[in-house]
Amino acid sequence: MDKTFFDDTPRGRQLKAFNRLLDVMDDLREKCPWDRKQTMESLRHLTIEETYELSDAILKKDKQEIKKEIGDLMLHLVFYAKIGSEQNAFDIADVLNAQCEKLIFRHPHIYGDATANTEEEVKKNWEQLKLKEGNKSVLGGVPTSLPALVKAMRIQEKARGAGFDWDDKSQVWEKVQEELKEFEAEFNVVDTTTIDKERATAEFGDLLFSLINFARFIDISPEEALERTNLKFIERFRYLETEAAKDGKKLQDMTLKEMDIYWNRAKNR
Repeated sequence: MDKTFFDDTPRGRQLKAFNRLLDVMDDLREKCPWDRKQTMESLRHLTIEETYELSDAILKKDKQEIKKEIGDLMLHLVFYAKIGSEQNAFDIADVLNAQCEKLIFRHPHIYGDATANTEEEVKKNWEQLKLKEGNKSVLGGVPTSLPALVKAMRIQEKARGAGFDWDDKSQVWEKVQEELKEFEAEFNVVDTTTIDKERATAEFGDLLFSLINFARFIDISPEEALERTNLKFIERFRYLETEAAKDGKKLQDMTLKEMDIYWNRAKNR
C-alpha cells in the first residue's frame, strides 16, 4: 500500500496501524520458527482462549485489558488471513470485502429502499436475508460448538427473528413455572434410587431453557449473569479460605456452620 495514503487524521492513523500489523505478521511468518509452524488448526484453541479472555475483561470493565485482548484477537484474525493467502484461498482484502458486502446486503434499510424503524424489524429482516443467502434453516447459523447456555440464547433469538416467540414475559414466566413443576414431579421422590436420571436431566434442561427465555424477555444476558455469580462465589470462597487460615483453621476440619460465619462476613463486606 502506498504509504502516502496515510495522513494525520484518525482514519489515517488507524489505517497506518493496521498496515503495520500486516507488515509485522509478514515478518513473523517468514522469520519466527514458532509463527512459521502454525496452522489454522493449531491456532484454533488459542483463539478460543483469547476470546474468553476478552470476555473476562469486558465483564470486569477493564478498558486497558479490553484494548490488549482486542489486539490479541485481531492478531489471530490477521494470522488466519495470512495462512489463507499462502494457500491461495483468500487474503485479508478478500475477508474484509466479503464482510462489507454481507453487511451492505443485510442492511437494505441503510443501503437500499427497505424500511426498519426498530431493532426487532432489523433482526427479522436479517434472518430473512440470511435464508436468501442459502441458509436452509433460520437456526443453521448457530455454531454447534457454542457453550450450551450461549447456544440456547442464540437459538431463541433466531427463532424470534422468524416470528416464533411468546407475546409477553408473563407467558414465558408461566412456562418457567410449568417446567419447574415437571422437574419437581420427576426429581422430588421419596426413594432417590428410583429417579430416572435420563428423564430428570431432560426436564432440568427444559427448565434451564425456559429460564434463559425469560432472561431474554427482560433483557438479561444469562451467560453474563451466571459468570457474575461465579466470580462473586469465587471472591467469597477465597475470603473464607484466607480468613479461616488466619485463625489457624482448615476447611476440611470445619463444620458448615463454622464456615457460614466467614461466608456471611464476606457477604457483608
